[in-house]
Formats: sequence, C-alpha cells, structure tokens
Amino acid sequence: MIFIAILFLSAFLLSGVAAFYSIVGLISIFPAAEIPIVIMGISLEICKLVAASWCYRNWKNAPVVMKYYFAIAVLVLSFITSMGIFGFLSKAHIEQTTIAGDNSLQIGLLENKIQREIKRIKDADLVISQLDQTVQTLMDFDRVRGPEGAIAVRESQKKERDNLNTIIDKAQDKVSGYQQENLILSKQQIKIEAEVGPIKYIAEFLYGEADKKLVEKAVRAVIIIIVLVFDPLAIILLIAANREMKIVSVSNKRRKTRSIPKQSIDKSKVSIDKNDISVLPKEIIDRFFNSK
Repeated sequence: MIFIAILFLSAFLLSGVAAFYSIVGLISIFPAAEIPIVIMGISLEICKLVAASWCYRNWKNAPVVMKYYFAIAVLVLSFITSMGIFGFLSKAHIEQTTIAGDNSLQIGLLENKIQREIKRIKDADLVISQLDQTVQTLMDFDRVRGPEGAIAVRESQKKERDNLNTIIDKAQDKVSGYQQENLILSKQQIKIEAEVGPIKYIAEFLYGEADKKLVEKAVRAVIIIIVLVFDPLAIILLIAANREMKIVSVSNKRRKTRSIPKQSIDKSKVSIDKNDISVLPKEIIDRFFNSK
C-alpha cells in the first residue's frame, strides 16, 4: 500500500508541475486571457487524470463510444499540456537569447565608438608629426637663421598644436569611458554565455559545431525530449497506481472468499467415556449396542 501511495503521489505531483508549466506557456501564447487560461488548464488537468483512471478501470465493460472518446480526450489533453510546456521552455530560451543579443549589440556599438576615437587620436598625432617634420625641415634648410627660425615656426604653430592636443585628450577620455562601459557589458556577456554554455556543448555533441542555427536546433531537441517524458509519464504513473490497487483489491477479495473444507464426521462411530456410561439413559445404551 505504501508503494501505491508513492505511485499516486508521484503521478499527482508530476501532473501538477506539468499543468503549471503548461498554463504559464499557454498564457504566453494567449496573454489577453490569463484567468480563463488558468481555470481551463486546472479543470482540464483534473478531468484528464480522472478520465485516464476511469478508462483503465472500465475498459472491458464500458460502452465503445465512451471509452474511445475518453481515450482520445486524454491523448488530446496530453498534447495540449505538452504544447504549453513547449511554449514555456521556448519563451524562457528566447528571453535569454534576447538578453545576450542586446549585450552583443551594445558591445559592438561601443567598439565602433572606441575605434572612431582612436582614429581621431591617430589623425591628430599624424598632423602633429607633420608639423614637427615641417619644423625639422626648416632647421635643415635654413642655415642662416638656424634654430631661431625653427623656434619661430613652432611658436606660430602653437595654436594649432594646442587644438590637436585638446582633441587627443578628449578622445582619450572618451576611449577610457567607453572601455569601462565595454568592460561591464563584457562581464555580463560572459555570465550570459556561461548560462547558455551547456546548450552549446549539446549542440556540439549533436551536430559537431555550435553556430546560432545549430544551437537553436539543439534547444528544440532538448525541449521536445522533456515534453515527451513529462505529461505522458504522469498518466502512466497514474495508470500504474490504479493497476497496483486493482491487484491488491482482487487479492484481498480472494482471500476473504476462500472456502474452508469441513472435516468429515463418521456418525456411525461414537466414542463414550467408560466412566460416564452409567449415567446414560437405558434406551441410549440399548440403541448403541444394538446398532451395527
């Protein structure tokens, strides 16, 4: 009886969990009818379990139309529950993938901004190098004025040099800020990839590589496997519990109705204690000794 109780408890527990996931998944499919979906899901799940138990107990004696309708209804309801579970797990995966995609997009934008600022710094450095080259060229060719001419030219370039240095400083500050943001997003991205990592290993195991399309196929395969053993297992457990209960009930019934054979009594032979023979009536004594 304890094992039967465990079977029933396992069936109801698994069926309840399946119903919860199914209801959440169906709500994601029909978000405008949350309360009706909850009421419908609970009612159908209870009716499905009752119908499965009734079919097993009355399959031989039930009318053909009734038992086949109940069987088909159980299969259809199991499919609906499985569909809701599929929707729930798919929604969870899509949400996770969306978060990862948003981080990747932001990281890409920051990388582009960093590259633009680095290019600006390189352009400013190139202009400064050209100015320095101009000064050096003047020093090489202006032998008369010598360094004084080069210094004068450098002084004339001071405003332009200051602007270029300002551009470089601002660009470096922006690069530093972008790199800080990029570091934070990269850490989040690593965490997300670590969470999604197992499915990539599954995709590599199944298909040999783990690009985006193959990861999606691996996710669908895992979800289908879970769906196939979720609600059907609850129904089978319930039927198994009914079967065990039926076996115990039949065994108890046979034990109660088992006939006990009566001992045969030979009425022609009667034993009498010789010490008590004097107390017997005379007609009984005569009947005894005269009988064959």
